[in-house]
Amino acid sequence: MSRRVSQAAVPRVTRSSTSQARQSQLGEPQEAGAALPGGRPSDSALAQDLSLMNMSEQKATSSRRGRPLKAPAHRRPPRAPAAPRGGLHTVARMMKAGRCRNVLVVAGAGISTGSGIPDFRTPGTGLYANLEKYNIPYPEAIFNIDFFSSDPRPFLSLAKELYPGRHRPNYIHYFIRMLHHKGLLLRVYTQNIDGLEQMCGIPEEKLVEAHGSFASASCHLCYTPFPAQEAKKAIMNDSVPTCGFCQATVKPDVVFFGEDLPQKYFLHSKDFPKADLLIIMGTSLQIEPFASLVDSVRPGVPRLLLNRDAVGPFLRTPRRRGDYMELGDLGATVRTLAQTLGWHSDIQGLMEAQEHASTAPWPDTLPSMIGQEMANVSATRGTMETGPGAPDPISGEESDESEADSRSTSSGPSH
Repeated sequence: MSRRVSQAAVPRVTRSSTSQARQSQLGEPQEAGAALPGGRPSDSALAQDLSLMNMSEQKATSSRRGRPLKAPAHRRPPRAPAAPRGGLHTVARMMKAGRCRNVLVVAGAGISTGSGIPDFRTPGTGLYANLEKYNIPYPEAIFNIDFFSSDPRPFLSLAKELYPGRHRPNYIHYFIRMLHHKGLLLRVYTQNIDGLEQMCGIPEEKLVEAHGSFASASCHLCYTPFPAQEAKKAIMNDSVPTCGFCQATVKPDVVFFGEDLPQKYFLHSKDFPKADLLIIMGTSLQIEPFASLVDSVRPGVPRLLLNRDAVGPFLRTPRRRGDYMELGDLGATVRTLAQTLGWHSDIQGLMEAQEHASTAPWPDTLPSMIGQEMANVSATRGTMETGPGAPDPISGEESDESEADSRSTSSGPSH
């Protein structure tokens, strides 16, 4: 599938970092006190003159009264916003009360660190901190399309380590899968290219891989599709796959900085106004336009940040009403949320069933094996019950529209 998106009503949207966006929006800083064109003094110069006049007047008044002028008191910088207490349990209560039936998940690399995959920006252990051997001018260059055009070898070497298959989904992935199993997951938007969301059983129609994946490949210049397995075989053998049409380098359909986002990304214009809960987990929110998605929900819709650090809009003071965050180890936090919801044993059973089915020798039997295993778990635990309008827990064949219709009959119209 080509990554070129041609939509009449949607402008071209490419992947960029927030620092790049800021640099493009800000011009060169004007020197304080510099005059504007035409000889008129700048606003900063006028402000300095007024400040000096005010100080001179205060000194004169003070000398007439015989009192020394006191130095202005030093103001302390504002404190960093503190996380509201009980946010995790507040959101869990809303979910248990049936107030959240269209849950969106926004996920980043932090959800996969428990699977042994490093994130990008953690000092010392992140991917960007360990790229010296690739001899690149700056860390992000390895995912820059212009740099790839001039020298594809650094990325192709890294791709050998990034190709899916070496890692398994962890508890966090299965928590998201359980949201689908309970009939609550509207969609999950992920920045990850590791494929673990699909591997744990989240249906393709419930997943938006905003930064692409290794599942397909194409020419980076003319976008002619290329067999994904042939591209992988060449890369694994230290060869450079080339396009048969224009002879340019072929790469997996991972979205680089400067490339168009996949067409499926634009589902956000329909999904986010419909959501009644947004869960943000394991992301630094530093890559645009993905980072701005979290501001697309309706006012008053609760947003829950599960992360190591506060990021994005959760750094603002005062915080938006309805924003909650739980900071610390993401795996432990998600496990606590699952236990509060009463889902922990269900998730463990789902993990066991999926992992057992993934080792089956005949791929054609996987759906029936998973279904049988889940039936066994349900009979044993008696807790694997889906919510209103829930799709089949394994196949996920029910459409988004029918799922929304079935919810609307029990919870009123969606806004």
